[in-house]
Amino acid sequence: MSMLQAMLNRNIYHFEQAYPGTRECTTEEMQRAIADWFALYFQDQVTEKEDPCQRLPYTIVHKLTRACFSEYQVSASENKPFVQELLQRVESIRKKTMQLALIGGEAWIKPIPKPEGFEFIAMRRDMVTVLGRDFAGNVTDLGSAEVCFAQGAYYTLLERRHTEQGQLVIENKLFRSLDVQSIGIQVPLSTLEAYKNLPEQTILPYVDGLGLVSVRVPMENCVDGSSDAVSVYAAATGLIHNINQNERQLTREFENGESRVFASADLLSRKRNGEQVLPAGLFVGLDDDPETTGLTIFSPELRQESFLARKREYLRNVETLIGLKRGILGEVEAAQRTATEVTSSQGDYSLTIQDLQQMWEQAIRQLVQLCGRLGCICKMPQAEQALEADAFCMRWGDGVLFDKDKEWEEVMELVKQGMLKTEIALAWKYGLPWQREEDLEEIRRKYMPQQQKED
Repeated sequence: MSMLQAMLNRNIYHFEQAYPGTRECTTEEMQRAIADWFALYFQDQVTEKEDPCQRLPYTIVHKLTRACFSEYQVSASENKPFVQELLQRVESIRKKTMQLALIGGEAWIKPIPKPEGFEFIAMRRDMVTVLGRDFAGNVTDLGSAEVCFAQGAYYTLLERRHTEQGQLVIENKLFRSLDVQSIGIQVPLSTLEAYKNLPEQTILPYVDGLGLVSVRVPMENCVDGSSDAVSVYAAATGLIHNINQNERQLTREFENGESRVFASADLLSRKRNGEQVLPAGLFVGLDDDPETTGLTIFSPELRQESFLARKREYLRNVETLIGLKRGILGEVEAAQRTATEVTSSQGDYSLTIQDLQQMWEQAIRQLVQLCGRLGCICKMPQAEQALEADAFCMRWGDGVLFDKDKEWEEVMELVKQGMLKTEIALAWKYGLPWQREEDLEEIRRKYMPQQQKED
C-alpha cells in the first residue's frame, strides 16, 4: 500500500483531523459542562451514585417551553404568501429548537433551500464544533455533523461554514465507519443517495450568521466566562447532581430498611441467569435456638423526613438560581412562603419567560430576513417579501407576563377621556401599524364601520 493510500484509509476521529488547520475554540471546561448538561437531560438510568428519577432538567426545560409558547401566535402580514409559508414550515421545529437551546445554551436553525420552499433543521450544541468567533462572540467558523446508519455502516456528513473575502464558504465531506468510536474514512458524497447532489463546496455572497440563525439563551457564561452560551440550568447543575444523589440515598435507605433475612452465601444456589435463590427444602422446622441457624433479621429505622427536607431545600435553591416561580419544581408548604417571597418569585419567573420570548422573536426575525436573502439568491418567487420590516406579526398573549384584559380597560379609559385616539387603541390591540394616516384609515375601514357610515 502506498503512503497516499495509507493516508486516505486512515480513520478520522474528530473534526480537526477531517479539516486540517482548524481548531476547536471551546475550552475543555466548557466542553465538559456541555456534555454534562445533555447527560443530565437524557439520563434515565440509576447509577451507584445517582438516581435521576425526578428528571429535573427535563421538567425545567419542558415547563419553560410551555410557558413561553402558551399563547404564542405568529402570522405573516397581508399579501405575503412567501413569509406565511416560511412561518408554517418553521413551526415543525419550534419547540425542538427552543428545548435544545435551553439544554445546551445555544442552538442553530439551518434553512435548506428546496424547489418547493425552505426546509429547516435544528442543530444542537453538542453536535457542532465552534472553530472561530469574532470580538463580539458571534460564531464565524462552525463545523457540524449528521450521522446515519445505512448499508451496514455508520455514515457521518461533516459540514464546515466560514467566511472568506466577504463570501460564505460551505464545505461538505462524507465519512464511513463500522463502529461509533470513529468518524471513519472519507468516501465520495455520492455514496449515499441522500447526498449525491450535495456539492463538496458552495460559495455564496456573504449572509449574516454563516447562513444559520442562532437561538442563544440570554445568560452570562457562569462556567468559564467565555463567549459560549450556557444552559438555562447551568448554575444549578451542582444542585441537580446533589438531588440525584439524595434520591439514590433515599432509595437505598428504603431498600435497606426492609425487614430481610440474611443467609450466608453457601446456603444459596444460582439459576442459569445468575439470579441467587434459596434451594427447595432449605426451611425445615427446628427446635434448636434460631441463632444457630445462621439467619439474622435486619430492620433498621428509616430517615425519610430528613431526606425529604433536604430535597425540598435543594429544589427551592434550584428555583432561585434559574428564576423559576416558587414551588414550580416541588410543592412547598404555604407556611414556608411569605407574601414577599410569592410576589418576588412570580416577578422573577415573568422576567425569565420574557427574556426567552424575546430570544425567540429575535431569532425568527433574523431567520425570515436570512431566508429572504437566500431566496433572492436562489431566485425564489416573492422572496423579497421576507426582507420587509413588517413582514410578520408575533403575539405572546397575556400568559404569565401581564393581564391584557386589564390593560385594555386602561387603554379604553384613556380613549373615553379623549387622551388617545380610538384608532391607535385598536392598533395596539391587534398589533397593527398606526404611524401614517393611511394606516389609521385602514383601521377605520376594518374595525370602525359605524364611523365610516357617519362620515
